[in-house]
Amino acid sequence: MYIPAINRMNDPEEILSFIERFSFGTIISAAADGLPTATHLPFLVERQGTSFDLISHFAKTNPQWKEIAHNKKILVIFQEPHAYISPVHYEKALNVPTWNYIAVHVYGEGMLIREQDQTRAVLDRTVEHYESAYKPQYDRLPEDFKLKMSQGVVAFKIRATAIEGKKKLSQNKTKSEQEKIIRTLSQSKSGSEQYIAEYMQRHLS
Repeated sequence: MYIPAINRMNDPEEILSFIERFSFGTIISAAADGLPTATHLPFLVERQGTSFDLISHFAKTNPQWKEIAHNKKILVIFQEPHAYISPVHYEKALNVPTWNYIAVHVYGEGMLIREQDQTRAVLDRTVEHYESAYKPQYDRLPEDFKLKMSQGVVAFKIRATAIEGKKKLSQNKTKSEQEKIIRTLSQSKSGSEQYIAEYMQRHLS
């Protein structure tokens, strides 16, 4: 990913926190014919000291899972939120529209989770993470139903080997211009634009 120095995310904790907050990512791998394959999935972050794994699951009918095991060239992209930035916020007329966004690329090695009990655990953790209030109802579902459901998916993990983070938040603009953008985006009805305003406020120079 092209990252100018001013936009580079250098804090590993900031990057991991972003992934945990905006955890719906795109996993990209290469098929046997060399063509890239992509699937959009929710990911859990499993921290292990200074390293981490990304954990998720494919529908078994999705053939991409066959490209995951022992594949050391997997890319997972997390890109949210983002917002159009109008040049009306700038002090000089010689400006053009742009886009503010945050994106994280995780590169890693894939491993399939083949054990049935571990696959069930991935599904359990996913429900707990995204809707803990529903978990008691989920736990009461018939065992044969949950078994059939787990047999219809392929769980996997990506062991991160490299990570890149980029936050393009108008850092190259004056403080006054940044404040104008923040005010506009904060008043937007778009959640994505409100998030960008939040991150811009956090990093206001």
